[in-house]
Amino acid sequence: MENHETPARETPVAGVSASQEDALFSQRLVWVTGARLLLLLVLLTGTAFFYFRGALSSFPTSRGLLLATIGAGFVLGAAYAGALRIGRFTRTLAVAQLLLDQCAWTVVVYVSGGPTSGASTLYALTCVIAAVLVGRRGAVLAAVAALVLYGGLCLAAVRGLLHAPTEQHIEWATTPHDVGWAFLLNGLGIVVVAVLSGYLAHRVRATGGELVEARERAEAAERLAVLGRIAAGLAHEIRNPLGAISGSVEILREAPGLTAEDRALCDIVTVEVARLEDLVSDMMDLARPRPAAPESVDVVAVASDIAKLATASNRGAEVDIRFEGPVSAMGYFDLAQLRQIIWNLLRNAVQATPSGGVIHLRILNDSNLDRPLELLVDDEGAGVPPERRARLFDPFFTTRTHGAGLGLAVVRRIVDEHSKHGARISVEDAEPRGARFRLTIPRNRRSFVTLPPFRSAAESVPGKLGAEARKG
Repeated sequence: MENHETPARETPVAGVSASQEDALFSQRLVWVTGARLLLLLVLLTGTAFFYFRGALSSFPTSRGLLLATIGAGFVLGAAYAGALRIGRFTRTLAVAQLLLDQCAWTVVVYVSGGPTSGASTLYALTCVIAAVLVGRRGAVLAAVAALVLYGGLCLAAVRGLLHAPTEQHIEWATTPHDVGWAFLLNGLGIVVVAVLSGYLAHRVRATGGELVEARERAEAAERLAVLGRIAAGLAHEIRNPLGAISGSVEILREAPGLTAEDRALCDIVTVEVARLEDLVSDMMDLARPRPAAPESVDVVAVASDIAKLATASNRGAEVDIRFEGPVSAMGYFDLAQLRQIIWNLLRNAVQATPSGGVIHLRILNDSNLDRPLELLVDDEGAGVPPERRARLFDPFFTTRTHGAGLGLAVVRRIVDEHSKHGARISVEDAEPRGARFRLTIPRNRRSFVTLPPFRSAAESVPGKLGAEARKG
């Protein structure tokens, strides 16, 4: 369903895409429209009941206004239904419904007692509906409309510009004291209901987004559990032949009489074997879970060590890896898994950066010890389009023509294991070009309310760093 305008749209919730949010919004709008028509039918039935008993025959003006309001509500309800079928400008339609509802309640307040009418509580009902339908901004908008309309009615009554329908033979409260108290009490009730309903609607919406994300992660974990077992078996069967191929090529390279073309072919075989070894290692990382054991580690020392290893490897020979950071900065993380995260991020950056490019690995150490450390990895590649960032850490998803898309999935899983202490991973645009991966590292053991960690099929022990260094 299209939605060309988005007034009063709430901040997107993690785990819920824009299309899912629009679908849920359209569903809520349909239910609210149906409930409005049902309420109008109840009002019409009540009006007809009193009319046939003769109770309304003595109040032609009041009866006319009430029936006109109900009739207009039915006409607008039909218009709402038609607009919903078209599926355009649904949020503008929702706002229009809320404002017209408050206008309708103002008519009901007018015919049922004016400023001191008990029907003024209907304004708060629309605030609740607005909170459910649009969110906090909708509740605020409905409350402001109610205060303006009800306040205008009260002001008109005090100044003598508006009186009760003549056939009712009653006098409204028109003194500033009486009308002021009525407006104060009813206005306070409207504001309180709007604030509470807006807050509760926001919390329900956020919780719903978390449940959607948790369900998607559970489904992904279930799918990957089977893939993990298959991957473990394949990796074991592939690793031994790869070792034999690699050793044979190294022996063949030293054989006398090889031409330059023969050695170039040997180099190609060596590079491709190394790439397959990376793939096998990533598959094993997803197939062998190991619980995280966070401890106090020197993040600067770890990052500097991994930068040197990456530079010494074959992959770091064609790009410039520059490390920047303080002398020392302590964080709370599993040492082996932190090394693996940094290695995978650097490997990803090297693969994305063209030959001769520069990769920046930086540690940001805030002087406020209550703030976490931040590790940034900037590459000079093509960057990551915003629409692909949500799936970038999914297993087997990659934006490159080569690679299986497992390295960043391992990073995401490890970070999720540490998320209860405040660890986070995100991707954004780098300056002047490329992608920036931002890893938030907690300084100490602290508890945060988080979703259950995402477990693809497993956790890993980073055992390939030394092998990568030996490749150089």
